[in-house]
Amino acid sequence: MAIRVLVADDHEVVRMGLKALLTGPDVEVVGIAKSGTEVLEVIDTLNPDVVMLDVRMPDDEGLQTLEVLRQKSPELGIIMLSTYDNPTYIARAIALGANDYILKGSSKNDILDSVRRVAKRELPTESNVMRRVRATMARRKDRADSKDVPLTNRELQVLRHIALGLSNREIGSSLGISVETVKEHVQNILRKLDSPDRTAAAVWAVKLGLV
Repeated sequence: MAIRVLVADDHEVVRMGLKALLTGPDVEVVGIAKSGTEVLEVIDTLNPDVVMLDVRMPDDEGLQTLEVLRQKSPELGIIMLSTYDNPTYIARAIALGANDYILKGSSKNDILDSVRRVAKRELPTESNVMRRVRATMARRKDRADSKDVPLTNRELQVLRHIALGLSNREIGSSLGISVETVKEHVQNILRKLDSPDRTAAAVWAVKLGLV
């Protein structure tokens, strides 16, 4: 059976281009949507295997829709689409449960490969941008023994997430801990680094090569 795909992007040229690109013997585009709201309206009727969501739809709608879809359908395959290789968007997509993140400028073969991998619940390829950022987010023992880093392994992990631009809620989702626990870690990080805010702590992390 063909893999059923729903494509969502706020630009008509992109929607129609992806529909034409994905149409083939083992992939069927069952619907296109121009917003996250439309996706949520048709998802139950169309019953896709994979949803392709533009990250930068109006009002952060792509990532918001990702979060709702993941809560509603844990087994649904979700691929985030973007024009830019932006670590913050990638990290947020990972935290909110995306299966893959691909660039709109990718080749037809790479896009089709992503759809097929996600449909089979396989991991992205080794060279995939999402896989690289996920590895950074998952690392715990990195510079922990250095005198320049007065943080525990978990605090280092939370700091990486902060430097990648994630909110406390997204950090909690990514690490499987409560928002309250995240807040405690953030407070400890700021105190230990003598940083006035999250931005200063993030700059510190980048300068030390933690991200």
